[in-house]
Amino acid sequence: MIINALNGLVYGSLLFVLASGLVLVYGLRRVVNFAHGAFYMLGAYIGYSVAIHAGFLPGIVAAAAALIAVGVALDLVVFRKLADRDPLVTVLVTFGVMLILEDFVRTVWGTRNYAIDPPALLSGVVQIAGAPFPIYRLFIVLASAVMAGGMVIWLRYSRSGLWVRAASHSPVVAAMCGVRTNVLGPLVVGLGAAFAGVAGIVAAPFLSLNPSMGAEILVMSFVVSVIGGLGSFGGAFISAMILGQIQAFGVVYLPEIAALFPFLLMALVLVVRPQGILGNKV
Repeated sequence: MIINALNGLVYGSLLFVLASGLVLVYGLRRVVNFAHGAFYMLGAYIGYSVAIHAGFLPGIVAAAAALIAVGVALDLVVFRKLADRDPLVTVLVTFGVMLILEDFVRTVWGTRNYAIDPPALLSGVVQIAGAPFPIYRLFIVLASAVMAGGMVIWLRYSRSGLWVRAASHSPVVAAMCGVRTNVLGPLVVGLGAAFAGVAGIVAAPFLSLNPSMGAEILVMSFVVSVIGGLGSFGGAFISAMILGQIQAFGVVYLPEIAALFPFLLMALVLVVRPQGILGNKV
C-alpha cells in the first residue's frame, strides 16, 4: 500500500508540473494550448540527446532553454497575432503546431523507443516499509516540488509575478496601470513551455521516449486542469494528487478499467461543480 501510494505521488507530481504550464498559459492568454504535450515530448528528446553526451543535468538545462525559445516564438507568432480572433482558431493552430513538432521528432530521431538511465547518483534503491523503492522516483517528487515551489514564490513575491497575476485577472486594467502585458506574454508562455520540457526529460528515465508520448500525457494534463479548475494552481495540485493515487491503485486492483477512472472523475466533477474543484464561476 505504501509503495503504491508513493508511485501515485510520483505520477501525480509529474502531472502537476505539466498541468502547471497549461494553467499558467491559460491564466494569462485564455488559450487551451494543444501543443503543450508536444513541448513535453520535444523536451524529452532534446534533453536525451544532450544527456547521453554531456550528462543528465546539462540535458535538463538544454531542454529548458530550448523550450523557452519555442514558447516565446509560439507566443509572438501565434498567440499575439491571433489575440483578437475566435479562441477556436488559436486552438486549431496549436493543434497544428503539435502535429508539426511530432513530425519533426519523427524526422530527426525516428519512430523507435529510446531509454535513458538515471544518473549514477540516483540509480539505486532505498528500503521503504521493507520494500525497495527507486531513488530516482523520489528525485522526481523532489524536483517537482522545487519547480512548483519556485513558481509559487515567483508569482506571489516577485514584482513580475504580481504583474502576471494582475494581467491574468484583467489585462486591460493591468495595462492601464503600467504593466507591460506585451512583455509578459512571451515570458509566461516560454516559462510554461519550459515546465513541459523539463517534465519530459525528468520523466525520461521513468518512462520510455516515443513520438506519441506527448499526446498521451496531454490528455491527462487536460483532465487535471478541468478537474482542478482552469487557471487554478491549487486545484491542479489537488487534482494531480488524486489522479496519481487513482492511477497507482487502479492498475493494481482494477487493471481492466483503471484507464476509465480519471474520465469518470472528470465527468462527475463537471456535473457537480462545472468550474472545477477550485475554479471560479464564469
